[in-house]
Amino acid sequence: MWCSGTTFLLHLLLGFAAALSPLLCLIPLTKVKSIRENLREKGLLKNFLKEHPFNMIQNRLNQKPAPQGKVSRQPLRNYFDMAYVGNISIGTPPQQFSVIFDTGSSDLWVPSIYCQSRACNTHRVFDPFKSTTFRYSGVPIELEYASGMMSGYLGYDTVRVMWTPQDQEFGYSQWEENEAFDHAMFDGMLGLGYPGLIAQPVFAFYLSTNKEEGSVVMFGGVDRSFYKGELKWVPLTKPNYWQIALDRITWRGYVVACKSGCQAVIDTGSSLLIGPTKEVINIQKLINFLIQCSTMNTLPDFIFTINNVQYPVPARAYIQKGSSTGRCYSNFSGGTEDLSDKEFWILGDVFLRLYFTVFDRGQDRIGLAPAV
Repeated sequence: MWCSGTTFLLHLLLGFAAALSPLLCLIPLTKVKSIRENLREKGLLKNFLKEHPFNMIQNRLNQKPAPQGKVSRQPLRNYFDMAYVGNISIGTPPQQFSVIFDTGSSDLWVPSIYCQSRACNTHRVFDPFKSTTFRYSGVPIELEYASGMMSGYLGYDTVRVMWTPQDQEFGYSQWEENEAFDHAMFDGMLGLGYPGLIAQPVFAFYLSTNKEEGSVVMFGGVDRSFYKGELKWVPLTKPNYWQIALDRITWRGYVVACKSGCQAVIDTGSSLLIGPTKEVINIQKLINFLIQCSTMNTLPDFIFTINNVQYPVPARAYIQKGSSTGRCYSNFSGGTEDLSDKEFWILGDVFLRLYFTVFDRGQDRIGLAPAV
């Protein structure tokens, strides 16, 4: 982690009127293999999908909060394609964990010594007996995912994400269901969605294109060296969710999806471009799901138009080459019809690697600019 000690006003950088924290902190992120990539390389993907069918996303917009003292059910996404992790610590003395910094959820949880699942045997676990600052709450928590579930309890302890330790509620697991968790390259999750665990009103992501290292999440301001040109601001269409209006998606000048305008979320916790299955199948037919890698240099861009600004996504971004198979695959995936009766898209890391993204909770907007 790197932090600057210089006090500044954010409007000097972004045209804001509001002052920010005196510290700009950059937390390194590491690109790791997703569960999908791990299973594919081990030759287990086809059988896994056959035995464990799931939708990419579950409906989180219409969930009612559980009564106080009951199990908290908070359907999120599945972990299948998450690929960027950072390090945090919990407890005194600190216990280290790798987590997904996820704008699509608002929860912090890690495995614990009480967990009996096989997945917990292959990941770092939290031991409350080794922390002098841990406090037990006794409140059960259950997080349901499209590819499994985690259950455990809420506790309180000192969490270090940035420069200042803070007393924080978090979940520690007793059970993690589904073998997908066995293949995850991270221990837990840290949510940056509304209301979020981080107090800073502005944070930003830079995701490197090919390198494992070089990606960062920054809090307390924005570092201009990570993007080109000026940030284009997009208002949120839902004040409690990183959701925006998407004008259309075009290919070779033709509108191929979102023909009448639709909604989209900017999501660091999804690695793909995810849309309704019907529309995605049509896109796959245009480019072929199993693609000849040589066509990566000839296929045209998909253009995502947001707030009247065009954001090209080239073939080198929407086509992925398997690291062991040598085959090329589409980075489009279906499954968002569970979120809404209307067309809905999730712009994950495929999009975020191309565009530096600022999440402004203070003014309910997102800023986009071409990444360096």
